[in-house]
Amino acid sequence: MAPKAKPARVQENVQLGPQTREGELVFGVARIFASFNDTFVHVTDLSGLLPYAAMLAAQDVAARCKELGITALHIKIRATGGNGTKTPGPGAQSALRALARAGMKIGRIEDVTPTPSDSTRRKGGRRGRRL
Repeated sequence: MAPKAKPARVQENVQLGPQTREGELVFGVARIFASFNDTFVHVTDLSGLLPYAAMLAAQDVAARCKELGITALHIKIRATGGNGTKTPGPGAQSALRALARAGMKIGRIEDVTPTPSDSTRRKGGRRGRRL
């Protein structure tokens, strides 16, 4: 008895990103959270619902965005905020620079650090931190 011949599988070309024409910019939103110990880069579509990538290295994020068809980004930078520090950490600038050098077009750069209208006391006591 002869072995059964397996039917040949047809590979479908799967495109994960939106359908676009040549030369059209497809925007995503890159949210960069930079504290003094960590930096998180999170890329979503414009609605903010679908996470396309959440990796630490911004170059890997840019490569993944190009795979998905995202060619331009709006950047939202966030620091710890609240009663913590309101300045982003050192990783925010390097992550933004890496995204720009990887060939991503940059739309808007926005600071979305939460600022309290009234909050709990900061640590350090009445006379502050003494060195």
